[in-house]
Amino acid sequence: MIPRFKPTLGIKELIAAFHLLNKDDIENFERVFAGLMHQKYALTFPYGRTGLMLLLETLELKDKEIICPAYTCVVVPHAITFSGNKPVFVDCESHGFNMNLDHVEKAITEKTGAVIVTSLFGCPVNLDRLDEIRNRHPNIYIIQDCAHSFSAQWKDRWIQKEGIAALFGLNISKTLTSIFGGMITTDDEKLFIALKRSRNSYLKKPKWTKGLRRLLYLITVYPTFCGPIYSIVNQMERMHLIDYFVQYYNEHKIDMPSDYLLQMTPLEARVGTENVKRYNTIIKNRRRAADYYFEHLDNKPDFKLPPKIEGATYSHFVVQVSDRDAWLQWALTHNIQLGCLIEYNIPEMEAYGGHSPDEYPKAAFYARKTINLPVWGGAFNHRRVANVIKLMINQPQ
Repeated sequence: MIPRFKPTLGIKELIAAFHLLNKDDIENFERVFAGLMHQKYALTFPYGRTGLMLLLETLELKDKEIICPAYTCVVVPHAITFSGNKPVFVDCESHGFNMNLDHVEKAITEKTGAVIVTSLFGCPVNLDRLDEIRNRHPNIYIIQDCAHSFSAQWKDRWIQKEGIAALFGLNISKTLTSIFGGMITTDDEKLFIALKRSRNSYLKKPKWTKGLRRLLYLITVYPTFCGPIYSIVNQMERMHLIDYFVQYYNEHKIDMPSDYLLQMTPLEARVGTENVKRYNTIIKNRRRAADYYFEHLDNKPDFKLPPKIEGATYSHFVVQVSDRDAWLQWALTHNIQLGCLIEYNIPEMEAYGGHSPDEYPKAAFYARKTINLPVWGGAFNHRRVANVIKLMINQPQ
């Protein structure tokens, strides 16, 4: 089976995990990651959401309104809430998945403390329009959520550099991985020093047992994504037998992982440091996959391709479809897993008020009508997926 995603991990990451005598693993990872992202500073966290929570607190934002997308990973508003602030949701733009920046400006009030701008699925946010907002509201912090957009560019400008700080997630589903973990990058020295002080005082050092759990998790990842074994895993997932391991949210709760206040382990940092070396190859393969899909898949009313934007890094290749369940089941008959990445509109969740879909119509639509195609791996996978989809597009109704 071709999985919807597969972490780019090799033998070097596994060997690095066992290098127990390395020194300064965390600092080394932060240094190489900052260099890769063209920024001066980087700080590791156990999860990206932990980093965001502490970033907001370090910026002395309390009882403020933090603007964020309605269509994004739910851990973002969770972190906002845990920081003592209130998320204010904005719907998607009309022609893409990112937040509508015109609506952002309308949502700004005297209580607004920050805007979290997400370049969703690796599609860069419109920095020209964002510049207008920043110029009119210089006292509001801009935070770039780059969990899906590692080093994406808008007109040759690095997305992650266009704000006070940038946020990255590093679990195995992300473009780069340290098994679990997150990273905050910045060019602001004062913020870096204050955030590091906050992290070191707020988070506890992990015990050796956390490192052991991470090692065992890493070891199981390698066989899990092999074709025959993954077919079994996928079936168990569809039967909800492994929800404990794959379900990362509960729409009725605003919560954080049980270990969100334990620092990243040195083992994770070593794996991340090694994985960073694969970045150029990873992005090249993802862009090749996207180019292949753009070239070979028809853009029909019931199968709409994403916007094609120069500088995108394609953490996911997301398309709009008329009947998502039919597409998912069809692909499985051809031994291909298509993904449902963000299958929710956050304001509709009970934990965030249970709003009507009509209040955020674009986010509600995407939550119900999108799938993502595999962008990892070689050309054979891309050809196979594209051929299956072309077959379905052209089948008699």
